[in-house]
Amino acid sequence: MTTDSTNNNPLICDPIEGVCGISENNQTVTITTRKSEKPVKVIYFTDPICSSCWGIEPQLRKLKLEYGDDIEIDYRMGGLLPDWSYNSGGISKPSDVAHHWDEVSLHYEMPIDGDVWLEDPLDSSYPPSIAFKAAQIQNKEKAVLLMREMREMLFLNKRNIAKWEHIATAAERVGLNVEQLKNDFEGRGKILFEEDLKLAKENGVRGFPSIFFINDSGNKEMIYGTKPYIFYETAVLKMFPNARKNEYSKNWEFLFEKYPSLTAKEFAELSGLKKMESEKILDDLFIKGKLQKLTTKNGSLWTVKATEE
Repeated sequence: MTTDSTNNNPLICDPIEGVCGISENNQTVTITTRKSEKPVKVIYFTDPICSSCWGIEPQLRKLKLEYGDDIEIDYRMGGLLPDWSYNSGGISKPSDVAHHWDEVSLHYEMPIDGDVWLEDPLDSSYPPSIAFKAAQIQNKEKAVLLMREMREMLFLNKRNIAKWEHIATAAERVGLNVEQLKNDFEGRGKILFEEDLKLAKENGVRGFPSIFFINDSGNKEMIYGTKPYIFYETAVLKMFPNARKNEYSKNWEFLFEKYPSLTAKEFAELSGLKKMESEKILDDLFIKGKLQKLTTKNGSLWTVKATEE
């Protein structure tokens, strides 16, 4: 995986830098924002099909648990894959992504099945991005759940989330009004998506994840790429030294109440255990019938077992 290829192609993710997209080390940050209800505004530029953004899920979930009282996360779409009209960086067609995603999965220790690019490849990341913006119009919390649902569909179930049928299924699962979502998807959602692309361009955001931490005084801290948890915690404390870390229960019942689906890497990050130990605990819970398990060639996802009515 060469630096040159990473610099030329948005779908090549550099695990060393933790970035999907084009590296920009000298970004001029001009981003401004309204004062948030919480001391730290976190503006997160992401994309539904960004494998590095999937890799950051464990850290973000922990950050929400520990500093959720002091941070407000504003999700912005970056437009990772407009279409396949380019030919650069060693990836010129969907099938080129398949093996690359398998490599990225091993690096982040998050399950990603790259075979979606062989079986039902996406032609763009714009449709699920617009769907997310449309969902935000209805309910911001459910929009975040929609993003997670779509990513699980893509990375584990090999579903082409550029297709409306899969977006609609994901929306229904998280309790969104699908008819309203469709209307906003075809209307205002596109406008909001274009606004996100404009904001990203104005601030030199060309790779994901790109995360800006901003306080009420206008001070900013930016973290580019998927980094260890301490980087994000330090950014919060730098912007708001009085931030209070919430203590939370590390037992599996509490963690799955907060997050109904968890990978072994996520469970390890949230519980403070080693990944191997986490995997054993989760498998034991599956054997006991407490959890459901979805297994892919590159890892598993455990979910709360549905209770029978």
